[in-house]
Amino acid sequence: MKNAAGFLRSLFDAAVAAADPINSLPEYLIKLQISPPKGRTIVLGAGKAGGSMAKALEEFWDEHFPEKPIEGLVITRYGHSVDCKNIDIIEASHPVPDEAGVRGAERLLSLTNSLTRDDLVICLISGGASALLSLPARGISTSEKQGLTTQLLRSGATIHEINAVRKHLSAIKGGRLAKAIAPASILTFCISDVPGDELDVIGSGPTVGDPTFFADALHVLKKYNIQASANILNHLHTSGDETPKPNSEIFKNCQNILVATPQMALEAASKVAISAGITPLIIGDAIEGEARDVASVHAGIISQILRHNQPETAPLVLLSGGETTVTVKGSGRGGRNVEFLLALATKLKERSNIHLNRVSAIACDTDGIDGTEKNAGALYLPDTIKRAYAADLSPEDYLNNNDGYTFFEKLGDLVETGPTLTNVNDFRAILVL
Repeated sequence: MKNAAGFLRSLFDAAVAAADPINSLPEYLIKLQISPPKGRTIVLGAGKAGGSMAKALEEFWDEHFPEKPIEGLVITRYGHSVDCKNIDIIEASHPVPDEAGVRGAERLLSLTNSLTRDDLVICLISGGASALLSLPARGISTSEKQGLTTQLLRSGATIHEINAVRKHLSAIKGGRLAKAIAPASILTFCISDVPGDELDVIGSGPTVGDPTFFADALHVLKKYNIQASANILNHLHTSGDETPKPNSEIFKNCQNILVATPQMALEAASKVAISAGITPLIIGDAIEGEARDVASVHAGIISQILRHNQPETAPLVLLSGGETTVTVKGSGRGGRNVEFLLALATKLKERSNIHLNRVSAIACDTDGIDGTEKNAGALYLPDTIKRAYAADLSPEDYLNNNDGYTFFEKLGDLVETGPTLTNVNDFRAILVL
């Protein structure tokens, strides 16, 4: 293949397009035969895709029900806002919460006052909502949550573990928003950014029953040696205000719909590969673990393909998604996707039986931002290692310093899209010729 980079980028673009709520949300609104209630229709939401979801919903509503306008509030990440006529879009910090997120969550919660059984609340939840919908439990300050969140993000904890903690330090997540909305009906549209698509984990499940407990949150802090403030520990040890559980009556009038998932994105990429005459092999939409460990497993699969023509014969493209983690020990710049690619490069280099000129790869975050940097991810190409050594760049040294961003930046192989206004988490494609 003459243009491996272009082919891999086309797969990523297809995955992102499949997750774009402008493309996916109207289909579900039509399928559900949604119609206005007797009372008001209020839109509440949070997430990186919050603005685009709100715009898709508003355009649909204005076209079909102009006589019954909607109103509401959605919180999204800085730089992710879009223009809406009737739904207010405000911006806040992600992944570490800030006061703008707290004020937004307070304002959002106030819109649930005076709701009745005749009203409908449409909630729009996507990845990033946990940080953006930040209203601390009583007695806990924003700065205390910021410090705890920073530690959790650097600890290597999974998103399930992190969100178990977040739910129990929140006045709005873990089903508490649904409790505030009752007795009105709730229809929640979700874009999944979590492995397994568990509704209670997406955005920390503000309208979903929480199966975790205070004890689970404490276990996570102990497991990763997280140093929490006295107020946080006191709340987790003594609070009797447990999150609403799945069997609670408050969820009787709640419906949750997944409108975009990692699997949908991978299937869209598969269609592009097939049209190019390349066999796609989806090896998992919910892969978790340390980014460098996941890279090692992928390198092993590549070796198996090239040595034994198993599980498929090349040419093929391995597709995978999920959410890896990075336990930060160095001082470099880099998200989990560039960490994965840099680790993959070192593992492939170690395997003398792998012909590097037959392997190319892309790893990107579908929200367009890998970690806290400006890139979505990067490309690994057949000549990456050769060019790195020519530029006096040691892949091992950069990996040890968690500095994948700088490594690929110097090679000119970063992938930059800007905010995509959606998020179904990691996307990886490895082309084996």
